[in-house]
Amino acid sequence: MTDRLPSDAERALYRQVLEQGGRVMFREAMQQDAAATLRLIEIGLLIHHAVDESLSAVNPRAVADRLSADLREAAIRKLANSQRTSAQLEDLVHAYDLALRRPDRAHAVERVNDRRQIRHRIMQIESEMHEETLAAQPGGARPVGQMRQALQRSLDFLARGIGLRTLYQPGALADPPTVDYAATVSAGGERIRVLDEPFRRMLIFDRRIAIISASPDDNHAAFVEDPAVLATLIDLFERDWARAARIDWHALAGRPRDTGVPKEVGALLAQGLTQRAIASRLGLSERTVAAHIARLRELYDAETLFQLGWQLRGTPE
Repeated sequence: MTDRLPSDAERALYRQVLEQGGRVMFREAMQQDAAATLRLIEIGLLIHHAVDESLSAVNPRAVADRLSADLREAAIRKLANSQRTSAQLEDLVHAYDLALRRPDRAHAVERVNDRRQIRHRIMQIESEMHEETLAAQPGGARPVGQMRQALQRSLDFLARGIGLRTLYQPGALADPPTVDYAATVSAGGERIRVLDEPFRRMLIFDRRIAIISASPDDNHAAFVEDPAVLATLIDLFERDWARAARIDWHALAGRPRDTGVPKEVGALLAQGLTQRAIASRLGLSERTVAAHIARLRELYDAETLFQLGWQLRGTPE
């Protein structure tokens, strides 16, 4: 799978994008080197924004992690290649750090006043995410184009074992595209509840950085990394989450209830086996088992694996 790594021309184009702040217009990159541009998008080093036809550079570390995971799952004979992937991208990691180096943000709150720059920054943060996203999304319907792009990203995150929890307001229940979207991602393991109260738009990634809307039109946002402020925002989200209503999105969308999870996974969870033990017993990757468990947690609305296992003990096979 080393052919998936960038060539010299692709590396040069990636560095040029970094020199321009990590964001360029798609047409400009295509005019310069169309093959390299499409290849960098395919690899994942550049993300294409369909809304304004721009490209954002993402952290090569995240790409290295994903390639390494693919290599490890492919075959034992390719294990050596997976162990070299990070080193093969080290020069791009160095270029990324030099181009976009920021001061210590451990106690910072930064305001960004451009919608495109906000989206660019969020894409970069998402590329480095490993554990979970907490999202408060007020309002009702979103543009179909944005929802389609968000759907693919959410399904990719869930497939990597990343937890997703989202709060909507009741207006979402009356919008068929939103209901269809929620039913699809819920089947993949995302957990979505509805809160009939006002709340501010907010995203929290891996409990290390939060993005809060700072204007009614969402053209301004605050990026928060201060631990004390983050703790307050997380507590606020958890409080709202606990009060929010659970929704059967599948039934609302008129779909049959099917988790797609092998029954053996539920049976072993009910016996108290860990995620790693289940993966070993069934010959599956831990990432696949994590995705199955996420779907079961959504179905049973279980906050912990212990709670899920306890509920599964009373479920007929």
